[in-house]
Amino acid sequence: MSLEDLQSWFDPVAEIIGNPLIGAALIALLFIVFGKLADWVVSALVGRLAARSKTEFDDGLVAAMHRPIFITFVLIGLGLASYRLGLESIPLYVTVGLLQTIGIAIWYGALSAISNLILQTVSRRRASKLVQSGMLSLLQIVIKIALVALAVYFVFLAWDIDVTAWMASAGIVGLALSFAAKDTLSNLFAGVSIVADAPYKTGDYITLDNGQRGVVTQIGLRSTRLLTRDDVEITIPNGIIGNSVITNEAGGPSQKHRIRVAVGVAYGSDMDHVIETLGRVAADHSEICEQPAPRVRFRRFGESSLDVELLCWIARPVDRGRLHHELNLAVYKAFASEGIAIPFPQRDLHVRSMPQQDV
Repeated sequence: MSLEDLQSWFDPVAEIIGNPLIGAALIALLFIVFGKLADWVVSALVGRLAARSKTEFDDGLVAAMHRPIFITFVLIGLGLASYRLGLESIPLYVTVGLLQTIGIAIWYGALSAISNLILQTVSRRRASKLVQSGMLSLLQIVIKIALVALAVYFVFLAWDIDVTAWMASAGIVGLALSFAAKDTLSNLFAGVSIVADAPYKTGDYITLDNGQRGVVTQIGLRSTRLLTRDDVEITIPNGIIGNSVITNEAGGPSQKHRIRVAVGVAYGSDMDHVIETLGRVAADHSEICEQPAPRVRFRRFGESSLDVELLCWIARPVDRGRLHHELNLAVYKAFASEGIAIPFPQRDLHVRSMPQQDV
């Protein structure tokens, strides 16, 4: 319903009053009263019901709505008053356009606050799939773009601007930009697929097929940031990640990570003693998980040694390098104290003949 339709409702009353200035003032005052009543209904009645709930969402919703509702009634009253004053076409066009633009700006701010409130409510639920997959940041950007587009569209309508030509121009410009920024668009589409498919999330320890690895600190639409073991943050375009093989060492049913400590012992060693010693090394380390239990496997008969492997689980993949170092050191010390020899490769050289030397 337009302001012209509302104006027809007040014409009989305005004709009784006669004076356009007094009629305009009464219309504006009447809508201010209506706005106060609507504000009271939202703030007092609905606000009391919201205060009884256990969540803060409805309280924030009421707080975001009451001011735009009151200002909307005031703006409608001022617009009707402008019609009643009998302004010329250009001043009336400018006045009504400004009032409608102010109303659009007020409701844009209110809807932005409500959308942020909804996303904050969702983000507090740690079990939410949106939070775990990183979709929350994507929703924030999409909602913001949609609200801006709607606000611009309604501003055009408020000023009686034909949006058809603008939309056609925007399509041509968008086509040109898509060719000019194809790499950026590739990263954006890859970012959307990463967020939707969720091969990893913030806090996971991942390894790419090019050898880069680290903890995911941020997932954006254009790039993903990793914090390496050197405490250096690297930014990788999503287009590269989308075409890479990703090893998520924090994925699966558990974030525990298995490390392997390979060692060789001399031929003739007591293998039961070796297995017992390696098991004791894992059991004595405080950061090795008890479940799954550590195990020792006899892998192969090597050229110079009997190759065995200690398999144990750690709580976080990011600690792999440090714990691997500590276990290697503990194994070396344990073998030395238990008299278990760690051989080194040896070669026997047999000389069949010596070259004759000239006298």
